[in-house]
Amino acid sequence: MYIIVDDRENVANSYVGGLVREGVSSIAFSSGEFWDWLQSVSEADLAAVDAFLVGEFDARGSLPRAVRKRSSAAIIAVSGHKMLKNTLELFEAGVDDVVHAPIHLREILARTAAIARRRLSDLPRPCETRLQVFFNGRDPEIAGRALTLPRRELRILEYMVGNHGKWITKTQIFNAVYGIFESTFDESVIESHVSKLRKKLRDRLGFDVIVARRYVGYRLDIPALDSIEVPMQDLGDVGMLINRPHALPAAYSAGS
Repeated sequence: MYIIVDDRENVANSYVGGLVREGVSSIAFSSGEFWDWLQSVSEADLAAVDAFLVGEFDARGSLPRAVRKRSSAAIIAVSGHKMLKNTLELFEAGVDDVVHAPIHLREILARTAAIARRRLSDLPRPCETRLQVFFNGRDPEIAGRALTLPRRELRILEYMVGNHGKWITKTQIFNAVYGIFESTFDESVIESHVSKLRKKLRDRLGFDVIVARRYVGYRLDIPALDSIEVPMQDLGDVGMLINRPHALPAAYSAGS
């Protein structure tokens, strides 16, 4: 989920519309509304936020540090002024990246993914790969083959990859996929999405990678075995690898 903060209502709404077309939930706030929301929002709701897009409003230089006190999500400033002084001031204020309008929203998604990847770079990197997930709308790949997913199943997979090995609740997934202000759908819709995603991953990998536990939630868990060795793949500009060795079905291990 993306939070857009901009006092220009038409600009903020255009970002929301564009993100929705990309399959990403979002909501726009004026600066005054945002400060009120930030003071009252729960930790669980904040955890569903992928990035904050900071637009034009007075005193926006104080927003990044206030956000960082409560969230580790990417903070990206969208600026209409291509001046070095302005860009440096935004970085000094604490934003993670500065982009200049006009910009395609897919680039913003890619930059958000790159920021998240850098923050995970200090974690141990596994030596083998099975599942490659991009965070820019591109279909994931399993053993080098694309797995086409509906946008909401893709968003669930992305969220699970970002929380690999952790138990996540149905509410957390719903907030990440549909947004924390969604009232049209019930949380139970997540059960259907996860069930379909789970089957597709099982069919391609040959084993269950999504563990479900009643009253607890779901966990993406690719078990490790020492039965096969596969060279490390290049991450490229965007993408995250979930690398845990596991015996593949014959079709994949044969390289077909």
